Amino acid sequence: MFIPCASGKAEEECSCDWRGLLTISEIVTGVMEVIGLLTGVGGWYGNFMKNADVRTENWFLMSSPLPQNIIIVAYIYFVTRLGPRLMENRKAFHLKEVLIIYNFSVVGLSLYMCYEFVMSGWGTGYTFHCDLVDYSNSPQAVRMAGTCWLYYFSKFIEMLDTIFFVLRKKNSQITFLHVYHHSIMPFTWWFGCRFAAGGQGTFHAMLNCVVHVIMYTYYGLSALGPAYQKYLWWKKYLTTVQLIQFVMVTTHIWQYFFMKDCPYQFPIFIYIIGLYGLVFLLLFLNFWYHAYTKGKRLPKVLQAQTWAHPYNKTNGDNNAEIANGNGCHHKSE
Repeated sequence: MFIPCASGKAEEECSCDWRGLLTISEIVTGVMEVIGLLTGVGGWYGNFMKNADVRTENWFLMSSPLPQNIIIVAYIYFVTRLGPRLMENRKAFHLKEVLIIYNFSVVGLSLYMCYEFVMSGWGTGYTFHCDLVDYSNSPQAVRMAGTCWLYYFSKFIEMLDTIFFVLRKKNSQITFLHVYHHSIMPFTWWFGCRFAAGGQGTFHAMLNCVVHVIMYTYYGLSALGPAYQKYLWWKKYLTTVQLIQFVMVTTHIWQYFFMKDCPYQFPIFIYIIGLYGLVFLLLFLNFWYHAYTKGKRLPKVLQAQTWAHPYNKTNGDNNAEIANGNGCHHKSE
């Protein structure tokens, strides 16, 4: 099909060459195919969301995964590209006061979420065996759903850990595993809140909140400065706590595969949590071997007594050793 460049001019007089361009019919066909594909995806998404929890539909960030995906992509871009580039020729920010407030605030939030998880199910009726999601509008069921959303939202707050790394020019701490962990947690928990806000799939979240109370207390004390370093001799035991966490999470969730009759509504979450717990358990066992069996990462107060070259961790350099979330040591990643 020939389309003239300008009315009344022959093809050889045209300043542009239409040869090789798509015809109108081909363009229309391509557009229709794209529309058909988008319609198919939209139909699949609509059917998929029919199984979602209607109670959480209108909660903040819950109507669609798109807003959170934009936040996650922006986070990844900032901490891996834009942030380090902006800070390259700038002095590192002094954030001691900010870090103290931030860490102890997360301690308070984690304590509150622990209490809510216990009061909405894990201490008021859950069996720690086969616990189904309660989709009713009973006060306790809605309370559990609200706690799940709060835990989901806390994952965005914890992204500040990496932002602080960037602003303090601690780029060596921004590893793939660290960024992956802080990205995948809110992404997967969006689906948890929308489809399974309760039941046995929330055990790891409650346990993680307990671990966060301990971890962020350590971070907060570390941020207070050198005068408090002597009180951080228990740093080594943070790894032990984290290992216990993953053993408990893996043991609890994998018992599902040995139950004869447990009609949990979304088994896919069982697989995700089980795999996640198992992978991090193996990573932490490897870390434990290299960090403590070989004596590379004992607290400074103990290192000074044992080795001539203590671990070169800057005083008050909190949030640099243990990843927030499910506790992955940044410098081991």
